[in-house]
Amino acid sequence: MENQNTQNQSTGTDEGGGNAESSERENGKEYAKLAEELQDTKDKHLRLLAEFENFRRRTVKENFELIGSANAKLLAKLTDVLDDFNLAFDPKHKSDKLEDVEKGMRLIFNKFKNLLADEGLTEIDPAGAEFDPNLHDALMQQPSDTVAENHVSQVLMKGYKAKDKILKHAKVIVSTGKP
Repeated sequence: MENQNTQNQSTGTDEGGGNAESSERENGKEYAKLAEELQDTKDKHLRLLAEFENFRRRTVKENFELIGSANAKLLAKLTDVLDDFNLAFDPKHKSDKLEDVEKGMRLIFNKFKNLLADEGLTEIDPAGAEFDPNLHDALMQQPSDTVAENHVSQVLMKGYKAKDKILKHAKVIVSTGKP
């Protein structure tokens, strides 16, 4: 028996020692498996991050291209008005009659105004309306016999909006009521 104990001591194992070594191997395998899963997760995360960054860059580029395309369409339409002005100022089409010049300018003006309206531009003409600081810039106040207090008594410059967005506030004089 003594001989058997000596053998067990020299090999470094005892009767229950085989289980510890087996447990270490299993822990090692489990560790390797978890390390591999962690690396796979990191790789997936990095790929997803790269895909998202590519998507973001592509979206920004597409938005700039869309804006550029919309601007190009508007500019192309405006060149028609520019051509009309060039014709109006061409010496070959010169007229000594003020009425003809005015008629030509009015035609160009209406064409320009209609083009802007087709693009969604509308005028803010608040004559007689109650003063609204969201739509109007009050340049001054003055008494008025005909316009109620806090209403627009005079429009100095019309305002403009595109759909619901204010592009330019109307410049107005606001009534303070009777003098």
